[in-house]
Amino acid sequence: MKMSRNRRAFLFSGSGPGNFKFIIALAVLFLAVVTGTQAQPTTLGHATDFKSDEYFESPNDQKVKMILSGASASPLPAGKLDITDLKIVTFDLSGKTKEIIRAPECVYSPYDGLASSAGHLELQTGDGKMYTTGDGFLWQQTDQSLTISNNVHTVVQMKGFQLNMP
Repeated sequence: MKMSRNRRAFLFSGSGPGNFKFIIALAVLFLAVVTGTQAQPTTLGHATDFKSDEYFESPNDQKVKMILSGASASPLPAGKLDITDLKIVTFDLSGKTKEIIRAPECVYSPYDGLASSAGHLELQTGDGKMYTTGDGFLWQQTDQSLTISNNVHTVVQMKGFQLNMP
């Protein structure tokens, strides 16, 4: 098992029955650690008010790249988590907010770095100039990509924009 260099929690490579047991044990450990001072455990394997940080690679490994949080997380089969009130905030190297993603519910696969849901999603840029909503999404942590599949609506605020028509 190898942990990624950029201190990204959860991403592992490898396969086999021994690795699966390790991943399950790691998921339980993750929930125990994450629930430490930030969350209140309510039942075995369930966490409330949890938060997970991802940092930039060295030499900026003290700067937060992303914060993934939720009101609650419950374990699902295959090491996935059922998250309510998901919030993902990404930052640039200066610490400025790049975007904020919110969803009432989603399934998060920590080992693949994938979050998805058939439900609603809201995305807002850090400067507040773009706001997108939609239903059904797939977010990939590794490349910070977001695909929204249905009922997508975007509002872009622009000052001084002038459309020249022929």
